[in-house]
Amino acid sequence: MVGICLCAPAQWLNQPTPGAPRTPAGQVNMTGPVPRVNGKPDLSGIWQVEAEPRGPGLYGLGESPNSKYFRNILADYRPGEEPLTPAGAETLRRHSQAGAFNPTLNCLPDGVPHADLLPEPFKIIQTPGEIVMLYEVETTFRQIFVDGRNQLTDPSPSWMGYSVGKWEGDTLVVNTLGFNDLGWLDARGHGHSEDMRVEERFHRRDFGHLEVTVTISDPKIFTRPITINFLEELLPDTDLLEHYCLENEKDAGHQSGKADR
Repeated sequence: MVGICLCAPAQWLNQPTPGAPRTPAGQVNMTGPVPRVNGKPDLSGIWQVEAEPRGPGLYGLGESPNSKYFRNILADYRPGEEPLTPAGAETLRRHSQAGAFNPTLNCLPDGVPHADLLPEPFKIIQTPGEIVMLYEVETTFRQIFVDGRNQLTDPSPSWMGYSVGKWEGDTLVVNTLGFNDLGWLDARGHGHSEDMRVEERFHRRDFGHLEVTVTISDPKIFTRPITINFLEELLPDTDLLEHYCLENEKDAGHQSGKADR
């Protein structure tokens, strides 16, 4: 993804996180104990995916270090061995063409699981019956219901899908379906169909680290389910900013093919 990010300090940049374990020097102890609420791990906090070292290649001016899965959801596969159906390969080819419409660069939602892989923060708010994710990018929200309700059987297609979760021990397991077919799974342009289903497993291993395993099933796009594992890191003592990319959008005017949109 190519873009320029001009980031301002959060409104409460130095607001201490309540109840955070701290070192004698006052720093948050990221390996401290997992907080718990009603006997379950409390996933609440502001998180951002762990960035990885960059190899050779071109990167956009101001682009944040990011996860390999943000760049390519199939990064674990060798070139030519990706489990893509003919339709999946054609979708990638179409999205890779000059002037292709990129929903993210046009300020549309990032979807699931791409929103969890952004090099930008998001907040988890946990209650007994519902978990809410607030994404700083586009000030987008997502609801995960953990009140025992059944998953929808005929949902209206949406960007973020419809999520229900349950606890398996100390791991939150979330199943999501009901997507439209407009979102991209990564910056490279891998797409999905309306048949996509996503399972996410969230395990807070200590105070400052959230282990995530994601399995994507979409028989129209992938020949078999794909699974990725990544780490979200806590951003303590801060908060989210309001963000709407259309307020100061500059990229579209510099992209080829804009007359075809």
